[in-house]
Amino acid sequence: MDSLFDSAAEEAHKGHEPLAVRMRPRGLDEVLGQRHLLGPGTPLRRLVEGDAPMSLFLWGPPGTGKTTLAYVVAGATKRRFVEVSAVSAGVKEVRAAIDGARRELGMTGRQTVLFVDEVHRFNKAQQDALLPAVENRWVTFIGATTENPFFSVISPLLSRSLLLTLEPLAEADVRAVLDRATTDPRGLAGKVRLAPEAADHLVRLAGGDARRSLTYLEAAALLVPEGEITVETVEKAVDSAAVRYDRQGDQHYDVVSAFIKSMRGSDVDASLHYLARMVEAGEDPRFIARRIVIFASEDVGMADPTALQVAVAAARAVEFIGLPEGRLNLAQAVIHCALAPKSNAVIKAIDAAAADVRRGLIGQVPPHLRDAHYAGAADLGHGKAYKYPHDAEHGLVRQDYAPEEVRGRRYYEPTRHGAEAPVADRWARIRDFLRGGR
Repeated sequence: MDSLFDSAAEEAHKGHEPLAVRMRPRGLDEVLGQRHLLGPGTPLRRLVEGDAPMSLFLWGPPGTGKTTLAYVVAGATKRRFVEVSAVSAGVKEVRAAIDGARRELGMTGRQTVLFVDEVHRFNKAQQDALLPAVENRWVTFIGATTENPFFSVISPLLSRSLLLTLEPLAEADVRAVLDRATTDPRGLAGKVRLAPEAADHLVRLAGGDARRSLTYLEAAALLVPEGEITVETVEKAVDSAAVRYDRQGDQHYDVVSAFIKSMRGSDVDASLHYLARMVEAGEDPRFIARRIVIFASEDVGMADPTALQVAVAAARAVEFIGLPEGRLNLAQAVIHCALAPKSNAVIKAIDAAAADVRRGLIGQVPPHLRDAHYAGAADLGHGKAYKYPHDAEHGLVRQDYAPEEVRGRRYYEPTRHGAEAPVADRWARIRDFLRGGR
């Protein structure tokens, strides 16, 4: 009785699905974009045409066809299709899906495509539950993720699967998606026309996301049941372009990386673009401030010591006033750091010192530098023969400070950039004096 009710409900729902669902490709030949994955001899082609069981991870931004490809694989190979959402499913649901696939395989020999959407949301226990099915090929596993799998998927599962990277659709592909949806009987069936300028506008708003382009087209078509969709129609239907940025996903890492590299390259305009992109997408301003503070020492350092002061001040200001006003403080710090002379001498110095420590170049603290404040320290020779620099005319005395194992090692090698040039001159003179010309 339930199955009859479900079938009736499904039949009644046909034609009322979102446009993006109705226009989902029915075969590989209908898939637009991702040519690097769909050519002859590619894993997807072998999976469909050779009907060979394998496991895949489909990694890419939203709207690039991850779910579509999973449906196409299942449909083209006539396999049983089971979809599990990582948002709502737990270990129990995963194991139930696998048990069902094993029964089907044992009784009929029919393979099952187990599709896990947003697989990056599964915790380790849930991902572990998939391992036996993947390893024994009880299912054809397809996991879709918008996040970098190397950050979000356990190594044993990733190593047993092929990783296919999907790319944002090219503008021509998005335009083809819109044209097809406008004329296809499954879509708008020619009831409306899409003005060329409106199509251009939808392509720009989509940002390589086919699903978004169809969602916006459907919203515009509701305003014009028959006739022409113009740019004005699109603008009424769509408030603004959504910012493609996942705070927990790969876009997060890419945008932050571009932000840092733009400041390092002294391109203020590009730096401000990525700052605005993060702020508009709802990134935690404290995270942005922390990255700027790190940058001030890692990439500017002693070439402009005031950069760290400005960065810390911006971080404190953001804590104090929050957004939206705090974006001004962040922007000021970004501009200062981007325009400052650059030096990576600070990070190179501490990394070199740390590398020696990890290699075991540690040694004993020289006796004259050891703590001499506790009873019995003098009897051990601690502090003996220590020369107090403040007693010297220029505040410098020649004595050994480093353990013997690293004596003579050079860690801080200042540049001649900005304010670091006089620092370099002073350090050269001090080092020469302390080491007696060594």
